[in-house]
Formats: sequence, C-alpha cells, structure tokens
Amino acid sequence: MAARAGLTADRLVRAGAELADEIGFGQVTLSELARRFDVKVASLYSHLRNSHDLKTRIALSCLAELADRAAEALAGRSGKDALRAHADALRDYARQHPGRYAATQYPLDRDTALASAGVRYARLTRAVLRGYDLPEPEQTHAVRMLGGLFHGYVGLETAGGFSHSAPDSQESWERIIDALDALLRAWPAP
Repeated sequence: MAARAGLTADRLVRAGAELADEIGFGQVTLSELARRFDVKVASLYSHLRNSHDLKTRIALSCLAELADRAAEALAGRSGKDALRAHADALRDYARQHPGRYAATQYPLDRDTALASAGVRYARLTRAVLRGYDLPEPEQTHAVRMLGGLFHGYVGLETAGGFSHSAPDSQESWERIIDALDALLRAWPAP
C-alpha cells in the first residue's frame, strides 16, 4: 500500500511539517501521518524508524527553512538593519508556521545538531553581530541573549500573551529592536 501511495521519507517529512502547522508539532505522530495518507502505520516503517525519527527529520527540515529565510533577509544588510531583518525572519516564520517553528526547538543529539542548519542559523546571528564589533566570548553571550529574547518574545506572542493590552505587540517589537541595537553598540566590558 505504501508504494501505491507514493510514499518516500521526504514526502512524509514534508507532510509531517504541514501537519505540525495544522495540529501542533507535539501532536505529530506516525499514526496521524498514516491517517493523512490513508495507510497503515506499518507502511511508514520502511521510510521512518519511529516517531522520534520523524520529528528529528521534521526539525532538520524546518531548521533549514528558517536558516534559508534568515540568509535571504540578511543579504546585503548590516548593523541595525541586519538585526531587524534577522529578528523579523524568525518572528515571521513563527507566525506563519507555528508548528514548524516549534519543530526548530526539538531537542537533537549533539552530532545531529552539529550537522544541522541550526549551525548555519547561529553563524547568521554571528554575522549580524559583526556590525557591532564584539570580541569573543562576548559575541557568544550576545548570540545567546538574542536567541533567548527573540524566542521568548515569539513564544509569548504566539501564545497570545500580548494580545490583551496596549501598546500593540508590533510597537513593542520595534522598541525592543531599537533597545537591542543600543545595547549592542554599548556592550559592557567584562
């Protein structure tokens, strides 16, 4: 039945990412995927080892999508313009693809993480910071700060945390980017 359905690992991963956006990444299972293709779960095992394998593959695919978006957004930009483009690429991805964004947070083992597009995404964050002339290890601290702030804000925003008060979330986002730019320009010495 799997051959008749035209199943491949890539097709299953793409469908799993779409399913993540529809029902949430945490709800993506082999059973849900099998239902989508109207096949038995056993038919998927020739392409995927288990649910963890499926989720890992989805995470890797989504990390690549996010890194591609960030790279495109950053092309030809520097300083505050690059900071804003990088932040907006993450935020826009999370708002357009909430399940895929959640997949980018899936825990990967060390070797898989080091071989993933997550490394490329981190390099892009470092590229943004080149405009601020931060030496190591300060640059690493700044990468972690940006990641924590952007992911935290996006997580709160997508959960509706800012929808019941003024000013609106976009205005806060703009002010945060302004404040980050000022902080990065005046990064304190250790």
